[in-house]
Amino acid sequence: MELSKKKIASFQNFIWDFYACNERKFAWRNIDDPYNVVVSEIMLQQTQTDRISKRYPQFIKTFPDFNSLGCAPLRFVLAEWQGLGYNRRGKYLHEIAKKVVGKYRGQLPADPEILVNFPGIGKATAGSICAFAFNMPTVFIETNIRAVFIHIFFQDIEKVSDKELMPLIAATVDKNNPREWYYALMDYGVQLKKKCKNPSRRSKHHVKQSKFEGSDRQIRGMIIKQLTQVPKATLNCFYKTIDRESIRIDKALQSLCSEGIIRKKADLFYIE
Repeated sequence: MELSKKKIASFQNFIWDFYACNERKFAWRNIDDPYNVVVSEIMLQQTQTDRISKRYPQFIKTFPDFNSLGCAPLRFVLAEWQGLGYNRRGKYLHEIAKKVVGKYRGQLPADPEILVNFPGIGKATAGSICAFAFNMPTVFIETNIRAVFIHIFFQDIEKVSDKELMPLIAATVDKNNPREWYYALMDYGVQLKKKCKNPSRRSKHHVKQSKFEGSDRQIRGMIIKQLTQVPKATLNCFYKTIDRESIRIDKALQSLCSEGIIRKKADLFYIE
């Protein structure tokens, strides 16, 4: 799909006009501290902004920079991460901090081609970090941006692929102010989802998130929470405190160990 200069200008004006009256305010916006941006972008993966708004300030207060985060024991980091879900993201953030401090002297590289090789950072997150931290006109897609472009440019079309959307995102990005441009796109995407059926459901990549209650993810969270409260625990401790089938607890422990989130020595499990 080719967009004329007139159509691009019209689309940009529409989004900017919307943003002027509907800008959302968050603690992680309109800042150029790469550390704060990295923390917020990792937190925002698969987690709603209202939950992040409550936890982000305290996390930054506890770990104010890459050095303090990278030097902290993982157990302390995951204790602060409690309630945000997907604890492997907390581990990734910890590893990112250690890499920035150890390899880049505490300075986050302003290059998405480098960032994409960091733990837990894919192409989309590498692009968003560079846009928000360094105001670079990178091209990336996330759920709200996807909703905007499907709604406006692919009305009544099903199974729209990101491959079809990316050239449109690239053609319309405001190169003078990409940071706020992406804020504006996301804010309009959120509004769309409130007013009509979520356009992202027409994406080829749409996957409905499974329920947390009763899931294996919940068991993993219970295990990690327990190990942030006590230094070490035996298998029987988990059987007694987690009201789930032992085979599912075993499976969760095995996966957490294989991912390096928890460790096992003799018959004791712990987080370093």
